[in-house]
Parts: sequence; structure tokens; C-alpha cells
Amino acid sequence: MSEPALELVDVGKSFGGVRAVDHVSFAVPHCSLTAVIGPNGAGKTTLFNLVTNLYPADAGTVRLYGEDLKGEGPGAIAAKGLIRTFQSARIFPGMTALDNVMAGAHLHIRTFPWQQMLWLPTARREERSLRGRAEALLELVGLSPFAHAAATDLPMGAQKLLEVVRALMAAPRLLLLDEPAAGLNDAETADLAELLRAIRDSGVTVIVVEHNMSLVMGVADQVVVLDAGKLVAIGSPREIQQDKRVIAAYVGEEIA
Repeated sequence: MSEPALELVDVGKSFGGVRAVDHVSFAVPHCSLTAVIGPNGAGKTTLFNLVTNLYPADAGTVRLYGEDLKGEGPGAIAAKGLIRTFQSARIFPGMTALDNVMAGAHLHIRTFPWQQMLWLPTARREERSLRGRAEALLELVGLSPFAHAAATDLPMGAQKLLEVVRALMAAPRLLLLDEPAAGLNDAETADLAELLRAIRDSGVTVIVVEHNMSLVMGVADQVVVLDAGKLVAIGSPREIQQDKRVIAAYVGEEIA
């Protein structure tokens, strides 16, 4: 597919006198993995919020597979296949890990509430199908032993993985992950890297905001560098590693 999965054209946002995102433009190729990096306060999460219309942009255009997202609510955007996670894991309390994952499929439930209330055969079949898929995803990330545990009792790293899996249940076309490696140990981060590659290879376009440079340089096809709301550099991991502006200003010796 030659059309970009996501295209930002001159996107900007100010809060008071602070220019949080300053006329940023770049494209994300279909079926690729793009990492957005930069120091704290660079505007990375704000950029995600503009893409998903949690914040209305002051300027510019955001297109999902050529479709302008201006004026679309977050729910409508999710229904178009653009799914995101957040910096802090947003786990549904009072639910098991398995139930949390199954909740991610709510946009794709085809049976009506009255069919579910009467527990008709169509509702039962759909429930079994969703449960089977959710169990398979939990097994994929090693969380099967916690399927029936309260999700809020899981360690923070496990909750982050759970949120990624729940997002996958929504069958995204484009998946935005905000610091998915936060709280993960080295082994869990290595597992996450494999998961990210598998997601991309399955045909889902992925954009990751991340501070873990080893993870970024190991999985990204394209790296976007922001600072103070401005686009500083964009290129392959190798190109970013060799960009003296990036090395000096943003990641220093971590990327060397």
C-alpha cells in the first residue's frame, strides 16, 4: 500500500504561551514501526493526543489512510482502527486480566444487548470466540497464569503488557503505544520487542513513544525526533544514531 497509514501536515498546538507542538509534519508508512523520541516535555504525548483528537489541534491536518480526522471524536477514530494506549496503564478495576482483554473487543461485538441478556446461542458463540482470542493473546505475552487474577493486582510491567494486548483485541489498523516499556525489566523488554515486531509483521502499523533507546533502535523502521515541540530529525535508526544534532541535544551517549 503506497498511501501512508498516518500523515501529519503542519500540526500545531499551544497551551497558553507554550507551543507544545510546533508545526510538525511527517508520514508513517503502512505496515511499519515508527518510534517517536525526545526529552521530557518534547511534545511526544501531546502529539498522540492531537492525532486521536483528545486535544483539538490549533493548526494542521491529520490523515488516517488519506482520511482527514478533523472533528472526529476519539470514539469515532477508534472505530476507524486507530487505537492507542497511555503512559500510565489504564486497567479496568474490579475485572480480571482476561475480562480486561475481552473489553478491548467492544467495538466489534455484533450481538445486541437483548441477545446477550437472554444468552441466546449467537451471544454464546460470540462470547466463546472472544474469550478464545483473549486467552491466546494472554498466552502470547506470558500472562496466561494471571488470566483470572484481578488486573489491578498485577505488577506494573504486567499491566502495561495487558494494556497492549487489550489494544490488540480492538483489531487496530494503526496502533499508538505510549511508553510501553515503562516498568518492564530487561527480559520483559526483550519480550516486548518481539511482540512489537510480530504486530508489525501481522500487518498492523505501529507508532511508539519510548525512552528506552535500546528498544527503539532494535525495532524501529523509522525514528522521529522531537524537542520543544519541533521536529528535529527523522530517519532510520542508523541515520538517527549518526545525526550529531540528535546525539548532542537529546540522547547523548545512550544512543552511541
